[in-house]
Amino acid sequence: MSDSLPARIEQYYSTVPLLFSEAEEFGPLRLFVRRKPGAPYYGGPSHAQPTAEGASAVTAADIARVRARQRELGVPEAFEWLAEAAPMLRSCVEAVGLPVAERPLMVLDPHHRLPSQPLPEGVTLRALTAEDPALPAVLALPRLAFAKEGTAVAPAGRGELSAVAGELMKNGTVATVRPTLRAGHKTLIAAFAPDGTPLAAGHYHPANDTTEIGGIGTLPIARRQGLAAAVTTALAVHARDHGVTTVFLAYAEDAVARMYARLGFRPVGSTLLIANQPARS
Repeated sequence: MSDSLPARIEQYYSTVPLLFSEAEEFGPLRLFVRRKPGAPYYGGPSHAQPTAEGASAVTAADIARVRARQRELGVPEAFEWLAEAAPMLRSCVEAVGLPVAERPLMVLDPHHRLPSQPLPEGVTLRALTAEDPALPAVLALPRLAFAKEGTAVAPAGRGELSAVAGELMKNGTVATVRPTLRAGHKTLIAAFAPDGTPLAAGHYHPANDTTEIGGIGTLPIARRQGLAAAVTTALAVHARDHGVTTVFLAYAEDAVARMYARLGFRPVGSTLLIANQPARS
């Protein structure tokens, strides 16, 4: 991999949130504050990260100022950064009492040809549009997929999915995502059963020629059928077909990392975040 790869990932992390927010500077820290319509890249999305120039100069006072602003905004006290870009920041954050979690990163070799992934009989893949009638159910899928850790088959299925989809329609989540899809800031791909039920889904948000694939989840009742691998492959191929040259992702479980490795992803570093902050959207 090129020596510039970490720099490209760091640049991505500092660029893609600006599709949905504006940056407020607090010395060596930058806080993303959402003031734009559309679904945010991050669950908050008002997380903070070090600036490229200030990565080694963050103090407890800087962190306190950002946390105070986050409390003022009524958002979680969320921080996220590339570990290799700010090696001293972890100890500073932990010293003020915030727990830090690590998410290893993997990148797809730009010259690697992705293998075609088999699908169960009758299952199809498609990228969703803003008007797709399946959008509420697809957006509901991660709620069930990530409710508990692990990749074992579990009972949650169509009934639970329909209930969560109804919640997301009522609370405005679906309406918020539509403009993001229309603008091309988010690509959402799902695997569908013959009856139209989404079984697995994932997304990516492109910024320049780089993207991170995220939100890969499978309906618990449909696990262990290769659906996550198929969705991941479809997202990577779609991104490449639309001008993206650097495709990377993060993982939290070794079993998931092994699946990504089989597809051609290789370790590239890690991202650090506050352990209890919201997951990415």
